Amino acid sequence: MQVHTVQPNQWIQYAITAVIVMIVLAIRLRGMRKMRRLRLETLWVVPAIYLLFAGIMFYEFPPTGVAWAVCAAALIVGAGIGWQRGKLMQIQVDPETHALNQRASPAAFLVIVALIVVRMAAKNVLAGGDGGYGFHLNAMVVTDVLIALALGLFAATRLEMYLRAKRLLDEARGVRA
Repeated sequence: MQVHTVQPNQWIQYAITAVIVMIVLAIRLRGMRKMRRLRLETLWVVPAIYLLFAGIMFYEFPPTGVAWAVCAAALIVGAGIGWQRGKLMQIQVDPETHALNQRASPAAFLVIVALIVVRMAAKNVLAGGDGGYGFHLNAMVVTDVLIALALGLFAATRLEMYLRAKRLLDEARGVRA
């Protein structure tokens, strides 16, 4: 019977990582209280950059066989999560200037944190971590799936925000669809 133990150095690494993550979370959550200007014309930039990155990665290191289907599924799951995350963002229109403002929801931020935690927890399980257990998946397949998931998430979040902000802006201006 194999016993899986965590070395003292690993506990220190986990503790340092946890402290850093908590500091970043505290700073980020504190900054979320403020309304920020939302520019409809720039919502496409992040998804476009990430699409370029994903395209290069898939071109240089294309998935093979069933990995394409898994990546497509991850893209769809990411889009679903991203759409829900986008719905959590608060969007307001100034009634006088028609300027759009947005405030990131703590719940929307926690979606990203949860995904990071799941990824970190699954890392050893999927790749057959220190104890020799796991599914021993190819690291490139896992990377491809995460790239597809993130692409769906970023694109759908901003698409949902764009569509909702456009609708709110049109309502504020009195434009009929």
